[in-house]
Amino acid sequence: MITSYDLGFGQMDIYDDYVITIMNEGIIVLPEYNDIFLKIVDKHFKNKAFVYITHRINSYSVDPTIYLETAKINNLVGFAVVSNDPIQKMQTKLEKTFFGKNFCQFNTMQDAIHWKEEIIKKEID
Repeated sequence: MITSYDLGFGQMDIYDDYVITIMNEGIIVLPEYNDIFLKIVDKHFKNKAFVYITHRINSYSVDPTIYLETAKINNLVGFAVVSNDPIQKMQTKLEKTFFGKNFCQFNTMQDAIHWKEEIIKKEID
């Protein structure tokens, strides 16, 4: 891990070519959170392909329109949701329709990181 941020509404860990977030219990992920995310992305991934992985271990809501703006980040090449909760799996299907890029759901972090490696490799080749 390169660094970690306490965002107030969640935790974001920065790695070489991906981020992992864990959002706080009970929050609503809002489009304005993108401003904070963009500053972090610009600092750590300027002109470098990366993947966003969200580890959904807490219960919270996502405004799916957030993905309309998130998808505009040119160097964001994929978005992964890690959860084995059936409700989260259904939510992920809805969220995916707003993103327009590689967007997958996984039961384990290991599977998400393996997918990330494939997506990044395709982007570099």
